[in-house]
Parts: sequence; structure tokens; C-alpha cells
Amino acid sequence: MITVLPIDTPGLGDRTYLAHDGAVALVVDPQRDYDRVLGLARAAGVRITHVFESHIHNDYVTGGYELAREVGAQYLLNADDPVSFERVGVRDGDVVEVGDRMRVRVLLTPGHTHTHLSFALSEGGEPFAAFTGGSLLYGSTGRPDLLGPDHTDALAHAQWHSARRLADELPDTTAVYPTHGFGSFCSATQSEATTGTIRQEKLSNPALTRELDGYVEELLAGLDAYPAYYAHMAPANSAGPGRPDLSPPAEADPAELRRRIAAHEWVVDLRSRTAFASGHVAGTVNFGLDGPFVTYLGWLIPWGTPVTLVGETVEDVAEAQRELVRIGIDRPAAMATGRPEDWAGGEPLRRYPTATFADLAAERDQRTVVLDVRRNWERAEQHIAGSTHIPIHEVLDRLDEMPAGPIWVHCAGGYRAGVVAALLDAHGVDVVAIDDTFDNAGPAGLPLTSAPEHQEIHA
Repeated sequence: MITVLPIDTPGLGDRTYLAHDGAVALVVDPQRDYDRVLGLARAAGVRITHVFESHIHNDYVTGGYELAREVGAQYLLNADDPVSFERVGVRDGDVVEVGDRMRVRVLLTPGHTHTHLSFALSEGGEPFAAFTGGSLLYGSTGRPDLLGPDHTDALAHAQWHSARRLADELPDTTAVYPTHGFGSFCSATQSEATTGTIRQEKLSNPALTRELDGYVEELLAGLDAYPAYYAHMAPANSAGPGRPDLSPPAEADPAELRRRIAAHEWVVDLRSRTAFASGHVAGTVNFGLDGPFVTYLGWLIPWGTPVTLVGETVEDVAEAQRELVRIGIDRPAAMATGRPEDWAGGEPLRRYPTATFADLAAERDQRTVVLDVRRNWERAEQHIAGSTHIPIHEVLDRLDEMPAGPIWVHCAGGYRAGVVAALLDAHGVDVVAIDDTFDNAGPAGLPLTSAPEHQEIHA
């Protein structure tokens, strides 16, 4: 019997898969920190012989190249992918034998990229599993705009045809195992599903329930911004990324932390947003490990800026470091652990208030500045009347629009508001971080609307 084991990377919304027959194993789309894959293989008592890559990824640095080198496995990519390293090139219709029992049929499924592949896994007879990468996702498909506007329309059309091909050629009982779709910005839309089959996707997936023109129109209309760091992923993956170095960085004392902050490096506090608001070193920024840490840090940081990690424990720093290598931020400049008092070196800590939407309703008057940092589609669904909208990824480029404050910052659940409040605080802006769910805004008495508004921030 063949077993398929997923390896989740929730910070990026992706999955890697290891499939084995009790003796040998194949791996699909491994993340950069492939030691997790090796641990799973050791626990199962199997030898990895093949590593399959569905596409040149845009949202993370692959571990496939180094994993294959370390274990002596074949590394299989589309033969048309322009890479600068040795690999086994495969094409549509190829069948790869893995051990004595597993057979993998290669299917060309363009849409997320032009050379995207899916892999149908069989044990002797018909396929029972399909690794669909960024093609057919649970209730969605991979987004078609990551290669630029000149390719988007053609890839959107190709994505519909690829999804239909998978649905037509694979048995209804085939289990679908996508790489993206668990919060990844590579997914065109988000779904709550965590499992699925071809039959289930035929009932709910827009690519399989809507005609081509309707699907493409809806897909393109729903696309929103994606993380800026994506621009650096495909070049890294095409070059054959090396093994990550997860050894601890050097310890920084308070004087060094101050020097790094003064040099406009990023000193990143990993504690929760509420802990940060209640006391932090001036000039530090906050990306808590209790949320999508690496997505937003990678999106907002000027690429190449040195990063120093400060957290309560060595384990916190190690977790952050592991997440960072997945997007190619390989070595933190330094680290510090303990309490903010330890990092401040006797200097006073900075603080700012946190609040709820009820607090905002009680305090709000005509002069109150409310900053909504959610995404465009969230804003369009419903927002606080009279609030200003600057999506989180635009805040650093629009600092000159900020008044002295106080600015009440909100998002949908508090995490993004905490990130933005910390960034504004580091730039000397007076802020209040709303640590509350947006569902509470209306019941608190705040006026809500879905009408488009153009609201300037005035000092």
C-alpha cells in the first residue's frame, strides 16, 4: 500500500508531500528546510529516490535541488524550465517508475506558469493520487499573474484548460494534493478545504463549474497584490539554491542593537503584538511569530536589508530563522534573547496603546484618523465610513501622508494592524493599535459601508 504524507508550511500556506511504498519514497515540491522531509523519511524507514518539482516556485526557495543531491535521488523538473544545474528533464506523458510499485505520469498543466507540471501517482493500475502543485487547488486554482501582465490573460485561459484536463483524465476517486491553497498568495482565491478528490472539485471548483469566459473574468477581477519578495524566488530557484544554514547567529548586545537600528537595519521583535505595544526598544519593528510572520516581513522589508532577530527564547529565534530561509533570507545579522529591558541597555522602552473597536467608537470624533490596512477586496466588502485605506504593503512608501497622530490602525484580526503600528511607531508616528476582529466594528456602533471612498489623511 502506498502512503502519502503531507508536510505543512503554514507560514507560507504550502504543502510538501512524501509518498512511499514502505521501501522507497518520492517527494513533491520540498521546502528549503528539507530536514523535515528527511526526518519523515527516517521515521517511515524509507529511502528517497525521486524528487519532483511541479514548477519554478514564486513564493518560496525550493529545497529540492539540495535534497536530491544529499540523498542521491533523481531531481525531476520540466525539461523546458531554464535552469542552470543538472536535473532530469521530463515532459508531458512521461512515466517515471519509482521502486517496484509506484508509477508517476507527468501531465503538462500550464496556468500558474507556462511549464507547470502535475504528477499522477498509480500503483499498478489507475491513478489514485494527483500532485497538482499550483494548478488545481481545493476550491480554486493557482493565480496566473505572477509572471507579469503580458502573460496573465494567456495563463488564465490555460489554467481553465489544465483543470479540465485533470478532471477529464483522472478517475473521480483520485485524491488531489496541491502545493498551494492553504493561505498561500499563490492561490487565486482562498478555500477552507484541506482535502479533496476530483469528484469533489467537479462540484465546487470554479474552473470546473464555470465556462471559460466566466471563469477567466471572475479570476482576473479577483486578483489582488502579492508579496514583493516573490520577485526574487524564481531566479533563486532557477540557479539551484544551496543548503540552508540554520546555525544560530551571533549574539548582539544593547550597544550593537542600537548601532544596527541607527544604520536603518531591521531589528525584528518576535513577541506578540500586545507584548510589543506594552514595551519595546525604540526603533525596533514587530512581526510576531503568532501570525504570518515571514509573508509580511518578506513583503515589507527593503530586499537585502540586514535582519537582527530578538525574541524571548533561543527557540523563538530558531523558528524565525527557519521561516526566513524559506524565502531566501539566509543569515540573520545577529540575535538577542530575553526581555526588552535586556535589549534596551538602560534606555527607556517605548510604548503605545492597544484598543478595541468599542474603544474607537467611544473615542472617535471628526478629528480621529482611522487607518484601514486590509487588502483591497476586504475594503470593498465593508469598511468603516470615513476611514482611510492604505494596504499594509503600501504603508512604508506612503509615510509622508501620515500626520503626527494619533492614528488608530486596524485590519481584520489584529496582526497586520500590529505590524503597521510598530512600523509607524519606529518612524515616530503616534499610534493606537486596534487589537480586535473587524466583525466587532459594527456591533460597537461604528458606521460601516461598502461604498467606494477617497479619504485623505490630513495632519
